[in-house]
Amino acid sequence: MNEITDWMTTHVADLFGGPASVLVDREEITVVGPLPTADTDSTDPAAAYRERTRADRMAVAREAEELFRRKVSWGVQVGEETVMFTHLAVPVMTRLRQSERRVLDTLVAGGVARSRSDALAWCVRLVGEHEGDWIARLREALRSVDEVRATGPATS
Repeated sequence: MNEITDWMTTHVADLFGGPASVLVDREEITVVGPLPTADTDSTDPAAAYRERTRADRMAVAREAEELFRRKVSWGVQVGEETVMFTHLAVPVMTRLRQSERRVLDTLVAGGVARSRSDALAWCVRLVGEHEGDWIARLREALRSVDEVRATGPATS
């Protein structure tokens, strides 16, 4: 993942008004950077930036998608707000027991979600919101595991 982050950071350095953040998972590379000052005078600065940089961003995305076999999503930081231009919504298959399905069905019946899929996404967002520190610690622990694995014996 560091290879992807390093490559993307290098290739998008001139597109933003500062360092971009790059998040990578199995399907997607998400790049979000601060709005350059050139676009701050517009009534819709995110839209102005999006149009002005479209060709450059698409060229980087094509090359990255070929190299890393992942889609590239883009966003810009405008003050405290993040405006995403593109992102993936990836289907996830899961098996749920009746008690778990009943939770989702209650959320649907209560109008919190339109479908079981929306209800499950709502639950995931809620866990991320309320357990953010714990999830961050877990991700850090996983990075440590990856580092230890990388220094271990080679497997063939």
